[in-house]
Amino acid sequence: MLTIGIAGGSGSGKTTVVQAITRQLKENVVVIPQDSYYKDSSHLPMEERQKVNFDHPDSIDFNLLISHLKALKSGKSIEQPVYSYLTCSRSATQTIPVSPAEVIIIEGILIFTCAELRDQMDIKIFVDADDDDRLMRVMARDILERGKTVETVIERYTKTVKPMYLQFIEPSKRYADIIIPQGGHNKVAIDIISATIEKALHTNNRGNFTASCK
Repeated sequence: MLTIGIAGGSGSGKTTVVQAITRQLKENVVVIPQDSYYKDSSHLPMEERQKVNFDHPDSIDFNLLISHLKALKSGKSIEQPVYSYLTCSRSATQTIPVSPAEVIIIEGILIFTCAELRDQMDIKIFVDADDDDRLMRVMARDILERGKTVETVIERYTKTVKPMYLQFIEPSKRYADIIIPQGGHNKVAIDIISATIEKALHTNNRGNFTASCK
């Protein structure tokens, strides 16, 4: 079993990298998105919920995420929470059953900011991308998928996304074993990483992976 962390700023192309690696691996893969583990704020008025800073480490329920990861690594299934950006709350009735797999991928902007979570990862990958590219992707996603206006997205990017990236996310890049430039468009890097992950699984040798990819 291999546990892989894939981090990077909002709109960097993490999801694209995860999907590409998952498609190429022949092993059974399960993906645990950090976004499912935002702390529940249903007890707050909607006006207050909409002010939650989703780009700050304090917004993540790391205790639950870590406990779920440890359960999967020990061969147990979990009930992954479901979080809605539209209501800014965690579902009280719905969860997603997740079974253990040979490869566990944890994906999210803040996953390298928690030392205890990092310690559970065998491989840490940081997806890098230009600020302008990330902004365009964030705008497209938030407008189409989350019902935000252009003005709201730009204001959020200026006040929270960019400052939090500079304060927490970009500095966490130093913990990465591998940095992928050009975001999810770097097919060469993705191909190499996928092939080396397969080799590491078959040889059960994490040291060979780190040495060949650093």
